[in-house]
Amino acid sequence: MLPYFKSFILSSFLCIFLCTGLWGQSRAIETTGDVLLFAVPVAALGTTLILGDKEGSWQFTKGFLLNQAVTYGLKITFHKPRPFHNGDNAFPSGHTSTTFQGASFIHKRYGFKYSIPAYIMAGFTAFSRINAQKHDGWDILAGSVVGIGSTLLFTTDYQQEHMALTFNSYDNSYLLGFTYKF
Repeated sequence: MLPYFKSFILSSFLCIFLCTGLWGQSRAIETTGDVLLFAVPVAALGTTLILGDKEGSWQFTKGFLLNQAVTYGLKITFHKPRPFHNGDNAFPSGHTSTTFQGASFIHKRYGFKYSIPAYIMAGFTAFSRINAQKHDGWDILAGSVVGIGSTLLFTTDYQQEHMALTFNSYDNSYLLGFTYKF
């Protein structure tokens, strides 16, 4: 799993730096956020497929569908205008909820160290939405809460090993154990 994430990290940073140029071009930052909107969830789901983790694929799918339903339900319910009057339905940020759902899935399922690049990309996506004047801080915060919350409802830790043999000794006592996870 580690070589996949190393290439993911490298390609992610390369994408961010190439798309944004000198970090001063507002349109390039927005475009990068749009690209990451798809890249983060595809990476999360792709990881489950590469590892043959069918349970993880199903957990990701349930979290993703819940995230989209809640995000768009809130957008319709609140009907908050975007900053600078450039559209409607700003609350919560869909880009942010989607990328944070993907990042938090990797975190919950496979561990924090594997999710660091995804969280960086999710944070950059949130920044790109504020920079493009599509959202304010409350929209971003709500999007991240919805995305992370939808992951926490369905995702469990990844268990590669189904069998374990344990041994423990203490004060001339010995304990041999065997566990099997179904």
